[in-house]
Amino acid sequence: MLLNGETLAYNPPLMTTEHELILVLDFGSQYTQLIARRVREIGVYCEIVPFNTAPEALAGRPLRGVIFSGGPSSVYDDDAPHADRSWLEQGVPVLGICYGFQHFAYFLGGTVEPSPAREYGRAVLSVTSPSRLLAGLPHEMDVWMSHGDVVRAAPDGFTVVGQTENALGAVEDVSRQLYAIQFHPEVHHTPRGRDILANFALEICGCRADWSMASFIDSTVAAIREHVGPDARAVCGLSGGVDSAVAAAIVDRALGDRQTCLFVDTGLLRKNEFDEVLEVLRREMSLNVVGIAAGERFLGELAGVVDPERKRKIIGREFIEVFQAEASRLEKVDYLVQGTLYPDVIESVSVKGPSQVIKSHHNVGGLPETMRLKLIEPLRELFKDEVRRVGREMGLPEEIIGRQPFPGPGLAVRILGEITEDRVALLQEADAIVIEEIRAAGLYDEIWQAFAVLLPIQSVGVMGDQRTYESTVAIRAVHSQDGMTADWVRLPYDVLARISSRIVSEVRGINRVVYDVTSKPPSTIEWE
Repeated sequence: MLLNGETLAYNPPLMTTEHELILVLDFGSQYTQLIARRVREIGVYCEIVPFNTAPEALAGRPLRGVIFSGGPSSVYDDDAPHADRSWLEQGVPVLGICYGFQHFAYFLGGTVEPSPAREYGRAVLSVTSPSRLLAGLPHEMDVWMSHGDVVRAAPDGFTVVGQTENALGAVEDVSRQLYAIQFHPEVHHTPRGRDILANFALEICGCRADWSMASFIDSTVAAIREHVGPDARAVCGLSGGVDSAVAAAIVDRALGDRQTCLFVDTGLLRKNEFDEVLEVLRREMSLNVVGIAAGERFLGELAGVVDPERKRKIIGREFIEVFQAEASRLEKVDYLVQGTLYPDVIESVSVKGPSQVIKSHHNVGGLPETMRLKLIEPLRELFKDEVRRVGREMGLPEEIIGRQPFPGPGLAVRILGEITEDRVALLQEADAIVIEEIRAAGLYDEIWQAFAVLLPIQSVGVMGDQRTYESTVAIRAVHSQDGMTADWVRLPYDVLARISSRIVSEVRGINRVVYDVTSKPPSTIEWE
C-alpha cells in the first residue's frame, strides 16, 4: 500500500528494451535525470518513474535495482511524497539518495530531523567502516550536499559507513540489500560519484553493462518490425533537427520504402534551412522526403497568440493535422514517427510531489484526440547525447548529427510575444549572424547551442544621428551534455562585439543586443 496518494500505473514506451533495468523513483529532485544519465554512462539501462509507481507495474521487466532520488520535501510534510514500502522488499538492491535516504529512515524506524541550517554545497565524506557501496574509494572525498533535513540515527540493522561534519553520510544494510547516502553522487561536484553508482549498478546489482547504442539500434529496429508488421506504412515528421532525422533513419532501416518523411516548412525555421536540410536528407541520407510549404498556415494559426504553452500546443496540433492531410494523399498510412526524447517525456509529466511541468513538448502535448495515426517514437528512451551517438553509429552525415539542437516549434519559442511574418524575418537574420560568427570563431562544435531570441521590447537608440525606437534581441549560448542542465558560455568579448555590431548594422529593425548569462537551472535553455 501507499502511505499517501494513489498507485500510479506505469506505461512503458513502445520501444522499451529488454536490457537489465535499474529504476529511479522520482521524488522531485532537480538532479533526477542526472541519476539516470550517469547510470547509463556506466552501460546499464535506467528509467525514471514517478515516486508513486506501483511495483507490480514493473512485473516482467528485468529489474535489477531501484534508486530513490532526492527531492525538495521533508518526509514529515503533510503532502510529502512517499513511495510504496514494498519497493524495499522486491528482492533487488535499493539505493536512497538524499531525500531517498531520509525516506528509508522514515520507513524503517530511524530518526530524521531538520538540519540546524540547510546544507548546500561541498562537504567532505569520511569512510568510517568497510563498505560495499564505497569499496575502492578514498577514505576521504569531496561530495555535494543539498538538503534541509538530516538522518540523526540510522534504522536498526544499518551500519554507518560514511560520515560528514554535519550528517550521517552513508549507511548500508547488506543483509536487506539497502544502501543510502545523504549526498548527490550524480552531480559533477561529487568527483567520485560515478564510481559509487558503478559500485551499486555493477557490483551490488550485478548488472552486465550491456547498454550501448549499437545494441539499442538493433533492438529498436527489431521491435519496430515486430510491432508494425510486414505491410503497415509510416509517415515521419521531420523538423530539420537531429532528433527527427535520427528517428527517421532508424525507421528507414526497419521499414525501408514503407516510410515517407514529411519535412514541413512552418515558416518558423532558420534562414534558408528548409532548402538546405531538404537537400541533405535526400542526397546524403537517401530518405524518401516530401517537402511541404505550410508557413502561411502556421503563422495564421499563431496570429495574436503570446502564451508560450498555447504556441506549443497550436504548433503540435498543426503538425499533426498537416501530417494527416498529407498522409491521406499517400498509400494507406498507419503510423506517425516522432523524434520524442526521454527528457521531453519527463519534463511534460507532472505528479504531485515530483518536478512540476516545466513546459509541454510539441511531441508529447497538443495531439488531437481524433488523431487516427498510431505513434512510433524510437528515441523515447534516449537522452540527447545518446541520440547523436546513435546517429554516428548509423553513419549519418555530420551536417545533420553535428547540428546544434533546434526546437521542434522552431523560432516560435524564440520570439517572445506575438509571432508575425516581419518578426520571424527579423529573428532569422539576427540568428543567422550569430551562427556565422560562432562558426567563424571556431566555436560551433564546442557549444551545445547558440541562438538569438527576439524580445517584446523596444528601446531608444541613435543611428546616423537619428533617433530610433526598435527591437531588442538576446543572444543565448550554453554548454551542456544532454540538455538537462546547462551553463552559459563565456563567449570572447570580440565575438560578442562582432555579433552585436553586425546585427545592429545589418538587421533593420533591431537597435539593441543583450547577452543571457543564466544557467539551467534556474532557467531553461529556450526562453519559452
